[in-house]
Amino acid sequence: MLSLREFLYHILDEVNYVLKHTDNLTENNFLEDETLTRAVVRSLEIIGEATKKLPADFKDKYPHVEWKKMAGVRDVLIHDYFGVDWEIVWDIIKTKLPQLKEDINEIIKDIKDA
Repeated sequence: MLSLREFLYHILDEVNYVLKHTDNLTENNFLEDETLTRAVVRSLEIIGEATKKLPADFKDKYPHVEWKKMAGVRDVLIHDYFGVDWEIVWDIIKTKLPQLKEDINEIIKDIKDA
């Protein structure tokens, strides 16, 4: 089993990948790039899966992070791929992932300092 830190780094790696590859794109540019949309969906799935692997008591220490929503996005993407709401995905990219990156970096720092 991976360590807490490894799960957090998996989340951070995927967030960084998505932000890097969507940084200068419009929503239309994003939606027109099938390879990128598929990659982003996969990254969101990985983020959700890594989130599910974190122990509940650990997540309870950081209630400001939307752990349940992250896991929920993964479930929707895995089980209802043809029903992907791309507006929601774009909103996650532009409004949720930058904050998640900041939160995960702080948590990793917190763990290292402990």
